[in-house]
Amino acid sequence: MLRTILLIGSGGFIGSVMRYLVQYYMEKSLTSTFPWGTLIANVAGSFIIGIVFALAEKGNLMSAEWRIFLAVGVCGGFTTFSAFAYNNFTMINEKAWSSLFLNTGGNLFLGILAVYLGIILIRLIF
Repeated sequence: MLRTILLIGSGGFIGSVMRYLVQYYMEKSLTSTFPWGTLIANVAGSFIIGIVFALAEKGNLMSAEWRIFLAVGVCGGFTTFSAFAYNNFTMINEKAWSSLFLNTGGNLFLGILAVYLGIILIRLIF
């Protein structure tokens, strides 16, 4: 149990730092108030988790420990529903309806699409 907690915690540390860096560089390079960093982190994390679970389905390509480290730890730290919810709440308060629909639709549709593409990629390779 302690080993699993350490795997998740170390993966979460890596994912959280990655998420911060994505957000930081997106805010630094774009003048838009749209939450591009959150969208990119959520879509990229969805793609990564699709790859992880597709590899796990193959049986001997990934151990359970690697799956937990990557899916629960790294992806859990990297993606963020709380920032997504807060961004949407802010858009509602500001009556920024087009941004709200773009953000909500983009995160949901692109996230699901990214999971699918990650799975398809692994099926094509293996």
